[in-house]
Amino acid sequence: MTDTATSSATTVPGAPSPFPTLPNWRDLGYWPAADGKIVRPGMLYRTTEFEKTSEADLKAVGDLGLATIVDLRTVPERGACPDPVFDDVGPLWLNILEDAPHTAGANPMKYATDPSAVKELTPTVAQEMMIGTYQQLINSDSALRYYGEFYTLLLAGDLTPTAFHCTTGKDRTGWTAASFLSLMGVAKDDVYKDYLLTNSRLLPALAPLVAQFEKQGVDAGALNSLLGVEKVYLDTAFDLVAKGWGTLENYFAEGLGIDVDGQAELRARYLVDPS
Repeated sequence: MTDTATSSATTVPGAPSPFPTLPNWRDLGYWPAADGKIVRPGMLYRTTEFEKTSEADLKAVGDLGLATIVDLRTVPERGACPDPVFDDVGPLWLNILEDAPHTAGANPMKYATDPSAVKELTPTVAQEMMIGTYQQLINSDSALRYYGEFYTLLLAGDLTPTAFHCTTGKDRTGWTAASFLSLMGVAKDDVYKDYLLTNSRLLPALAPLVAQFEKQGVDAGALNSLLGVEKVYLDTAFDLVAKGWGTLENYFAEGLGIDVDGQAELRARYLVDPS
């Protein structure tokens, strides 16, 4: 196993994206983890889709040495914005919300492009819609199957850099990152820090859209509840894991098909001693 270029020159976990047109991109490396180790940098990246990514940023992403880009989106999302093709990078499609295509989390662009879709929503209703999405991320058959395939990918073959994304890089992507970091033994407070970074990285880029929608009578709080993340969303996911499986390790073993040996191998691959 060899390390490759990281997404940032800094060694700070959760560092800002080095790609101006991918503000919600980040390396999952450097977080303090189990047994005094840190998450291996330069191996696992989370991001949004690539629709508005500049040519310069696409080239820089291509230079990271990625072996796989995992697309967590639905069929309509992929059709509206296909992933770019990178040399020597294999695509993998995992339709996490295949069994729940009408949830808010499966239709982020509906709420980002159509004011009428959110005009009657209050922040409370929007929050409830997103909580419903997280219920599906934990309990739906498609989510369990495809998250299992994601972790199977991470265990397959040589250790190589992987990026994963949905549309806005916050819900399907957010739970992927949160479950991974948790399995690595990252403190829960740090797991939440990574998760909530979306609000300071992505929402500023969407501020002009929110302002435009406000002029058309949309409640900015409701829109931000749909386009951002809230602690209660991730609370919902962890609560459902505890309710359904008791522990995160059992969720991986019984829900995702990643047994104790597989979990140990993931830690062996993705944890390193601090330099």
